[in-house]
Amino acid sequence: MNEEGKIIQQKKIQEIKLNALLEVTKAINNNKSTSELLSLYQTILEERLGVGKLILFIHNEEWHCLLKYGISNPTHQIGFDSELLTIKEIETITFSKGGLSENFEIVIPVYHKTIPLAYVLLGDVNQEKLELSAAIKHLPFVQTLTNIIVVAIENKKLHKENILRAQLKKELELAKSMQEMLFPENLPNTDILQVSSKYLPHQHVGGDYYDFLKLNNHEFIFCIADVSGKGVAAALLMSNVQATLHSLINYTHNLKDIVLEINKRVLNNAKGEKFLSFFIGKLNTKSQQLTYINAGHNPPFLFYENKFQELTSGTTLLGISESLQNIQVEIFNYTSEFTLLCYTDGLTDTSNFSGETITSAQIQEIIKNNIKSKPDFINQALLFFVEEFKGETEFPDDIALLTIKIQDLGF
Repeated sequence: MNEEGKIIQQKKIQEIKLNALLEVTKAINNNKSTSELLSLYQTILEERLGVGKLILFIHNEEWHCLLKYGISNPTHQIGFDSELLTIKEIETITFSKGGLSENFEIVIPVYHKTIPLAYVLLGDVNQEKLELSAAIKHLPFVQTLTNIIVVAIENKKLHKENILRAQLKKELELAKSMQEMLFPENLPNTDILQVSSKYLPHQHVGGDYYDFLKLNNHEFIFCIADVSGKGVAAALLMSNVQATLHSLINYTHNLKDIVLEINKRVLNNAKGEKFLSFFIGKLNTKSQQLTYINAGHNPPFLFYENKFQELTSGTTLLGISESLQNIQVEIFNYTSEFTLLCYTDGLTDTSNFSGETITSAQIQEIIKNNIKSKPDFINQALLFFVEEFKGETEFPDDIALLTIKIQDLGF
């Protein structure tokens, strides 16, 4: 080719490059899909620049092929070769492993600073169109074009992920609002009976649950529970437990029957994948009785006549077995005031920097030191202690507190 022909050819190549960049930019600005961007990329390289074979690898958790053409009936599956990671500049293929070296001639790495974004391998290059020389001077354009395409695809992916995150956040906020509806809004605060609660979810939604239900003027059923696991799945199961309890008390106030039915519901809904620790009590302020069943839950602390009792009687965790053997229904008769703290294991599982966890003795000391205070103050004192105790460490789990206080009216 004479000098004039070379100049014309160079102008033609430059025009192809400029038009390609303009077309790609327009496609990105018009928010074309990933498949449309890749189709345009292939058209530019295959039809306009004469690249007969191409494979494009990008990194998305692991290296994978995003685009491949020009390879007919490969003898074996062509995959990413880790040896590519040693290539920092455009060069001809010098390694001889696998199908890459058999099908391709040129490697074009695409980096962002020191991080590899993509690798383009070219084969069957039309040397007249690309004017390949020893310096392979036009291949940096392919590198630039690939960079633009890869970054655009990555931005589309990030944009989609941001939208999904925003949707997930909204759904979690809705789930959190729905879960908050499970908890009782109005708790007793009379001269005889005072009740207060606190709930700290480890995530947006959690698997802890408490309730306090009025049966009549002097009878109440209350409970606290913890589903194994965290997040939405645990919250959904807990919502089912709440619905079951609210339905059951319309037909029975027998604690044993309630526990048996909730066990059945957990088994049916969780299919053995989750279980439930559950404490349920019935308080009768007229007969001065506290009846309870503890189904594998952290024993509540009962402070009565200046000493603590742990309410442990009951049965095993719910949702593990169809049959609950030897359910113990415990009846506690009181003749003076008492304070009862029910809690979930997020309280005692909280650890400090040294790996120490909160002990029963520490909890009891806080209750005793604030025994003349209202239940809400006792809960606040406990949470203040937990915050101070853990320091900079994270909460390991949800924390639910339900504190009940019977006042001494001289009976």
